[in-house]
Amino acid sequence: MSKILVIDDERSIRNTLKDILEYEKYSVELAENGIEGLDRIKNENFDIILCDIKMPQMDGLEVLVKIFEITHDTPVVMISGHGNIDTAVEAIKKGAFDFIEKPLDLNRLLITIRNAMDKSNLISETKVLKRKVNKTYEMVGNSDAINHIKDMIDKVAPTDARVLIAGDNGSGKELVARWIHEKSNRAANPFVEVNCAAIPSELIESELFGHEKGAFTSAHKQRAGKFEQANEGTLFLDEIGDMSLSAQAKVLRALQEHKISRVGSDKDISVNVRVVAATNKNLKKEIEENRFREDLYHRLSVILIKVPSLNDRIEDIPLLTEHFMNQICNEHGIPKKEVDKSAIQELQKINWTGNIREFRNVLERLIILCSNKITAKDVLTYAQPISK
Repeated sequence: MSKILVIDDERSIRNTLKDILEYEKYSVELAENGIEGLDRIKNENFDIILCDIKMPQMDGLEVLVKIFEITHDTPVVMISGHGNIDTAVEAIKKGAFDFIEKPLDLNRLLITIRNAMDKSNLISETKVLKRKVNKTYEMVGNSDAINHIKDMIDKVAPTDARVLIAGDNGSGKELVARWIHEKSNRAANPFVEVNCAAIPSELIESELFGHEKGAFTSAHKQRAGKFEQANEGTLFLDEIGDMSLSAQAKVLRALQEHKISRVGSDKDISVNVRVVAATNKNLKKEIEENRFREDLYHRLSVILIKVPSLNDRIEDIPLLTEHFMNQICNEHGIPKKEVDKSAIQELQKINWTGNIREFRNVLERLIILCSNKITAKDVLTYAQPISK
């Protein structure tokens, strides 16, 4: 049942609103002044707050400001018998969801409450989804290697410095990039990923910078590229070592001048993008063999983060097992299984060439194929590579 707080110094108004709203199946709490209302807000959660403007001790606009010091998410509807346009505008500017004059129009009041409730529900759902996303991309481990990565992220994320992430396939380079974005000042803006290895070289420039209609055979309409899509946010260039030299030259220009031009256009478009790149290649060797631009390397590697392989942090395997056990069992809708200590020891003996990606797949296989308790024998049976 949704919970509403009514703050009003007139007892008759408080009681009338309580009767009406309880008839509409809302739970209603009352406060006779702003100070009492703020005390309640500090100690209880409300879905909506109705607040009078003209009250003794503390007026409603002052209460409104203090409400948002306690909670940013609860919609506040201001009500007043002495309202005017200036007061209404000021209330909205200070963050009120709506402003209603006395005597209250019952229909308008109920519609406003329903709309405010929709907003409140949407905020709650967004928070749940964000928690799910953040849990999906949780960085698990307490090894020295992973703690060093976490410390680097905390230092680098609040800046706009470009970051180059190096590491083997499946080691978690994308995870590091996402956390840099999530902990940055750009977190509310887009995180756009481009897998440079998965896009044919003849299409990579169009993918990154967009194209104009008719720029090439299949360009049937104008299209914004990833740089534009990531404006004010973060662009993650995964496997940048596989990017063509011509595309590298354009990326270098974009980093230097903060401008791009679509394929088939001479017009410059200003972009404000933080670039985070990743590679599983030795870019120094690629530079020596003329497959990667040295000037681009130095532009990208203001901060260099090396992600350790799973073999370099096997002490994290117990925590990773627990993490993926909860995640995989929830996905499949099956009860959580117990993992024997001897099974953990066997998992720590495996050469994880595919890193975290391979480890998760193996654990999923064990969860599906084994009984309620996963043993060392199960690991030896199902987790080892298939022999030729």
